[in-house]
Amino acid sequence: MTFTETTTPTKPTFSLLFSSSSASNAAASSSLSNSSSIGSRPNHVLDLGSSIESLKLRLERTTRMGSEKKRRSPKIVYGDGGYVLEDVPHLADYIPNLPTHPNPLQDNPAYSVVKQFFVNADDSVAQKIVVHKDSPRGTHFRRAGPRQRVCFESDEVRACIVTCGGLCPGLNTVIRELACGLSHMYGVTKILGIEGGYRGFYARNTINLTPKCVNGIHKRGGTILGTSRGGHDTTKIVNSIQDRGINQVYVIGGDGTQKGASVIFEEIQRRGLKVSVVGIPKTIDNDIEVIDKSFGFDTAVEEAQRAINAAHVEAESTEYGIGVVKLMGRNSGFIAMYATLASRDVDCCLIPESPFFLEGKGGLLEYIEKRLKENGHMVIVVAEGAGQELIAESVRSENREDASGNKQLLDVGLWLSQKIKGYFAGKKKMAINLKYIDPTYMIRAVPANASDNVYCTLLAHSAIHGAMAGYTGFTVGPVNGRHAYIPFPRITEKQKKVVITDRMWARLLSSTNQPSFMSNREAEEANEVEEPQLQHWDVENSWVDEQDDLDYHSPAHNGSL
Repeated sequence: MTFTETTTPTKPTFSLLFSSSSASNAAASSSLSNSSSIGSRPNHVLDLGSSIESLKLRLERTTRMGSEKKRRSPKIVYGDGGYVLEDVPHLADYIPNLPTHPNPLQDNPAYSVVKQFFVNADDSVAQKIVVHKDSPRGTHFRRAGPRQRVCFESDEVRACIVTCGGLCPGLNTVIRELACGLSHMYGVTKILGIEGGYRGFYARNTINLTPKCVNGIHKRGGTILGTSRGGHDTTKIVNSIQDRGINQVYVIGGDGTQKGASVIFEEIQRRGLKVSVVGIPKTIDNDIEVIDKSFGFDTAVEEAQRAINAAHVEAESTEYGIGVVKLMGRNSGFIAMYATLASRDVDCCLIPESPFFLEGKGGLLEYIEKRLKENGHMVIVVAEGAGQELIAESVRSENREDASGNKQLLDVGLWLSQKIKGYFAGKKKMAINLKYIDPTYMIRAVPANASDNVYCTLLAHSAIHGAMAGYTGFTVGPVNGRHAYIPFPRITEKQKKVVITDRMWARLLSSTNQPSFMSNREAEEANEVEEPQLQHWDVENSWVDEQDDLDYHSPAHNGSL
């Protein structure tokens, strides 16, 4: 197999600069030749000199901008049979003559039973595993795992860990496994915890993390480091990293946090620092693109079951009882969908990706009345981001954002409960008994379950192996069950959403027997997914777009290295 490694090059617009400068020089030369006044010549000479100097400055600025753009360009490797590797940056990309060292794992007693210590240098993970015999091999990502050579010696590593954004089950487990993994696998002794999110780099103290002090934290919810939204000041953060001598940064957070980590990486790269920046994706909504799932999701679905069970007990214990449960899901309804499928007690599930309407024939209120007459009770699960357009139409509200830039949502559960009560208020023969349950903050605050604890361990160890090997500017996560290193831009460019034209959503509709509340045409329009374009530089130096043929709805898997 032949591989060609490229980065997307830039095309400086020198032609415009040269034509502009040529015109200036020609005008200046013409003035000099036509002028009969000797006294005026020094001014013209000065104009010519300033034009040349201006040209030099503009050329330097264009070259510098081109270098910065090239530094941010994707690192793409092409191979035979339509093979495409979206590779991650490496410290050696911008630090010349970077020394490497033997991986200490080969002398670790715990790994003595392992047949193969290290992953192969060319190992990659396919993003799409369902292919036709004639289809190209498609997009791949670099496989996670320990490398034979590392770029850091154990005693030179000074690592830091920071948690940002909202709470999520498993945060403490990731912190614990990062600290223990660095210590036990690579002999690292200098590990700092950054308190209070991004602003903790420059406004809070740090704490020293050791295997002893983090030993039991996985049994607790929340994060021992504290967290916050916002506070991202790139210059202050990188200055703090540089002043403290930190050379490995582990950032735990959602898509907004990963965007911040990407900016930190770019600034570190611009300064030429030997610092690995690694992201560990955290979002309870499971809305991070490319990876199978994010940690805490399994726990959230499991805990959501308790709320749904309580709502079902309340609803079936009274005549015309209705239980309304609001679950997390700002832009993606994965928790609501999976909790509904697992419960089997839900009669209607509403998510942001599937619009619905209340009034009229085929509307939600008509369906509720129909189901109450048939069963005598009903359970409704609604994701927090569902129906926001309908609420905005009936309630005057300002578009406000939190410190992370997320739009502040209106309480769809409370609004929906009021609409249902109002609808049945005039129906004396159907006196409903509605109970509204919002377990959001209870779910976020619980410790991780067994499945997520194991998953957090794999994420932490994969991140450590990548950082020690010198990789940087990446997020770690399972792709089709195998852990991989994914460039920051692929994680942050869009959010993963439920595809309501997919079979998983059809399974839900079959389970609840609810209508889709949409026509086939509307469903197709709501789920038009634009395939991302890979741009590469062809032999004739022209831009070419290439279809990536990505699978947007991979099933959730619990992966291993």
